[in-house]
Amino acid sequence: MGFFEKLEGFKMDVLKEVGNIGAGNAATALSQLLDKPIDMAVPKVQILPFDQIAEKVGGQEQIVLAVFFRVEGDAPGNLFFILTPEAGKGLLHRLAGLVVVDEEQFSEMEQSALSEIGNILAGSYLSSLADFTGLSMTPTVPGLAYDMAGAILNYGLIQFGEMGDDALLIDTTFLEGKNEVEGQFFLIPDPESFEKIFIALGVPLQDD
Repeated sequence: MGFFEKLEGFKMDVLKEVGNIGAGNAATALSQLLDKPIDMAVPKVQILPFDQIAEKVGGQEQIVLAVFFRVEGDAPGNLFFILTPEAGKGLLHRLAGLVVVDEEQFSEMEQSALSEIGNILAGSYLSSLADFTGLSMTPTVPGLAYDMAGAILNYGLIQFGEMGDDALLIDTTFLEGKNEVEGQFFLIPDPESFEKIFIALGVPLQDD
């Protein structure tokens, strides 16, 4: 049985709990930032190969908005928070209360707000993962890109060097009243980091 087959059967419940706690912490932090009640739906958590990330957000040529980070500490890697442009505008308008002036472009203020929201998400999810594993994991200052999904991921490869083969996906849905805004959060640990994380979670790596 392969490592990830074991993981699917043995500890996906832990990953879901990481997502739940991270989402709860993010909702609290966003509520304080925006001074209004923000909730987050129970996130869907899965592991998928790196080369399926673009497909998951609509394909290589899909225009997306991405907030990206480098993860530093005991288990380094890369983070992407990816939204459709429509979801990005919805997040700014419905949650942050910003007036959308241009549907096609993002102003400097809008980019700053999205980076801050992404930063809160990244910090919340990484903190919950660090609490479960006992590993130090902190995000760098966020970058923001508005381009085709394939181009953004390729830029990440160039910027950060070779990425790991697998990603942890947390589907994130923000709730404010009857409004919902969806985004996807991808943690891509460096090749040696994925096993380090799951060894810390207690996943057995050797066949019985």
